[in-house]
Amino acid sequence: MITLAHISDIHLSPMPEVGWRDLLGKRLTGYLNWKLRRHDELNSETLTSLVAHLRAQNADFIAVTGDLVNLALPFEIDRAGQWLKALGGSDRVAACPGNHDAYVPGALESAQRSWGEYLQGETLDDAAFPFVRRVGELAVISCSSAVPTRPFLAIGRFDEKQAERLGRILRLMGEAGYFRTVLIHHPPNPELQHPSFGLKGHKLFRQVIAEHGAELILHGHTHRSSIHSIPGKDKEVPVVGVAAASAAQGGTLDDPARYNLFRIERTGDGNWSCTMREYGFQRLGSDIVMRLQMRIC
Repeated sequence: MITLAHISDIHLSPMPEVGWRDLLGKRLTGYLNWKLRRHDELNSETLTSLVAHLRAQNADFIAVTGDLVNLALPFEIDRAGQWLKALGGSDRVAACPGNHDAYVPGALESAQRSWGEYLQGETLDDAAFPFVRRVGELAVISCSSAVPTRPFLAIGRFDEKQAERLGRILRLMGEAGYFRTVLIHHPPNPELQHPSFGLKGHKLFRQVIAEHGAELILHGHTHRSSIHSIPGKDKEVPVVGVAAASAAQGGTLDDPARYNLFRIERTGDGNWSCTMREYGFQRLGSDIVMRLQMRIC
């Protein structure tokens, strides 16, 4: 059996001291949003407690589906690199970037340099994404939907070149018998699309999955726990989102902080069995509890 933990939307806080020169363009609107609303709904104490609980599970691998930072300031990117190292070694932790990690032009490239092997793995060519991490019979395939956007937009993008590479990887990993888990920050299912914060290329992503199949898709971005599915090659593929890891219990827009733990194993007939457990805070009370247990495949 292999255990896979999933955590997302870290939004490390507190926000560093910034000057007005740091807040040109989109960073200004993001900073005002943080000061007026988000700093009360995303906090470091919640994140610290949740990560301690997650680490106690001693999962074989941890997937982080983006938004480690807020405005992608240099200090934030460096701090996120240290946070990843504290979460676990790069042999047991991999991330895909979110829109906040690519908040302005050049930010994602800075994150790739700072976070190093946490954003790296096996690739088909010189392109950074998708990359693959293999743990036993588990193949974690990290895609990127992270692109800089105009103020008041949080959209992602999945283009044809990445789709072609993802298709080849899914085919190779499928032929080799791996449990293929695809990471992407923005949800690909049609139920969660929106002109200002959806995934451009979501239909293309779903076409790749329908043609080549996958066993599981994990995402963040919505700050809510969710379970959907999209068509695969032979069967429906579960699409699982998780609440923001730093979301305070008293927030009005987001679910309280949570993470998911997947137990993956072969069945006697050679198929896969995957059981998901969701851990996190409730609206009331200070304990982290197991909120849900269900078999998803």
